Amino acid sequence: MAEAIKQRAHELIEALPDDATWQDLVYALELRGDVEAGLADAKAGRVTDSEDLRREYGRRR
Repeated sequence: MAEAIKQRAHELIEALPDDATWQDLVYALELRGDVEAGLADAKAGRVTDSEDLRREYGRRR
């Protein structure tokens, strides 16, 4: 697992533009982590239906 994360981190860094800042790198890493966590939640069935969210926040289509 650690090797896979390191490899993905290297790929992410290589994809950054040459003038990227440390903040750009941190943002990209956080975004990647958040996306992967969201995909894992969806795969595990930890999701909320959009209609439920609309009801909870009082919005309709």
